[in-house]
Amino acid sequence: MSTFSIFLVLITIVCFLLIVVIMVQNPKGGGLSSTISGTQMLGGVQKTTDFLDKSTWTLATILISLILLSSLSFTGSLSDTDSKIIEKSEAPVTTPAAPAPQTPAPQTPAAK
Repeated sequence: MSTFSIFLVLITIVCFLLIVVIMVQNPKGGGLSSTISGTQMLGGVQKTTDFLDKSTWTLATILISLILLSSLSFTGSLSDTDSKIIEKSEAPVTTPAAPAPQTPAPQTPAAK
């Protein structure tokens, strides 16, 4: 498995986790914290909001880092000279053959 494939799998996992964390949050402050009735569970409502906020920023930072690292691992593995697309698109340059000399048609005398 190539390095780029490993980065691709990690990016996919982090994206899925980031989507889950964002979907749990509620922009009006309800979210997961509104379903917890007591302040004793999970360290309280404020701790849950802080955890979701910190995990969102952490996952976003990890995602950006993985994307940058994957782009660095991808460069240099396929140069322009090794590209199969360029090889197929470049047709050999051929010069057109010189046109055959045309012989003029014999002129017929005009009838009067």
